[in-house]
Amino acid sequence: MSRTASIQRQTNETEIRLELNLDGSGRAEVKTGVGFLDHMLELLAKHGAFDLRVAARGDLHVDQHHTVEDTGICLGQAFREALGDKAGIRRYGHFTLPMEETLVTVAVDLSGRYALAFNAPLPSPKIGAFDSELLEDFWQAFAANTLCNLHVMLHYGRNSHHIAEAVFKAAARALRMAVEHDPRMTGVPSTKGSLDG
Repeated sequence: MSRTASIQRQTNETEIRLELNLDGSGRAEVKTGVGFLDHMLELLAKHGAFDLRVAARGDLHVDQHHTVEDTGICLGQAFREALGDKAGIRRYGHFTLPMEETLVTVAVDLSGRYALAFNAPLPSPKIGAFDSELLEDFWQAFAANTLCNLHVMLHYGRNSHHIAEAVFKAAARALRMAVEHDPRMTGVPSTKGSLDG
């Protein structure tokens, strides 16, 4: 069965079209108008082995917030839709990733319940033109719309670009593990019989 999703979101602040294939090969076509976000989403697709297409137009004359947050919302909705009833998946994923002087761990549970623990402060307020605080806002929007538990921990690091990149790469690897088919698992990996809340 194809594990794909197509999401469209239109508000007075943003217009977003997003397509996701969980069983892809890491291809990405991303144009959000926020260069750093494009780079991070390309990393997510590559290291998660997801195929991802994103076309976003937002009110960047105001700031980047709506575009970044709404892209996170759409990506979360796409993961939730593509996963279906989650039968046969591993459900849990985790990865500890080194990036130069930085070390980040991300753990995820595709539980059908939202929780975010984000402990990855960035030392600089900007990464180029990107507002650093939007890193957490993106993942909050993603986790809330995927309905997953997402834990992000920066063990140590100095460079904000490296930290943000390590978060996206570690999240990609953790999600890749969590969405994988488990050959020993028949049905939904929960004693409740459901992973929708």
